[in-house]
Amino acid sequence: MAVSYKRLWKLLIDKDMKKSDLEREAGISHYTVYKLSHGENVTTEVLEKICKALNCSVEEIMEFTNDE
Repeated sequence: MAVSYKRLWKLLIDKDMKKSDLEREAGISHYTVYKLSHGENVTTEVLEKICKALNCSVEEIMEFTNDE
């Protein structure tokens, strides 16, 4: 299983936010946003910070996809 954060990027567009805004609002690093951009794993703590900053649930920012 792979992780997709396409929902997060769509949500940022809907909220008229940039990745740098997300970094500041959620208190996460540029490297963490880089990892998200490349579909890499991040901690549940990071996901929680993002959800709090965007006032959303984890299902609204990520999904599991098949590797194939």
